[in-house]
Amino acid sequence: MTGRDEAADLAAALGEPRWTAPRVRPLDRRLAVDQDSVERGLASLVLTVIELLRQLMERQALRRVDLGDLTEEQVERVGATLMALEEQMTQLREYFGLAPEDLNLDLGPLGPLLPTD
Repeated sequence: MTGRDEAADLAAALGEPRWTAPRVRPLDRRLAVDQDSVERGLASLVLTVIELLRQLMERQALRRVDLGDLTEEQVERVGATLMALEEQMTQLREYFGLAPEDLNLDLGPLGPLLPTD
């Protein structure tokens, strides 16, 4: 480190008044950070990703059932697993105070992330 203040040198070369570094305030002073809203927002994001994956797995399972790729025992196991996962998702949404529509991100011109069927 040379000890020179490059920003001040640049400001002087441009004919600007003496440059001073901006004051940096702690993040919580610039933004209204509420631990509950941060937790709820993070939970919403994580549950949205999980819900998207759950719906994709469900569609894939239904496709395989329709094609006859699965035995009756596999169909029963997949059905029970998907129902348990949906029940767990419902419990997690209730725990964090989220409605199903809270998990559906609006992608603007692309429409909603999750199908609304």
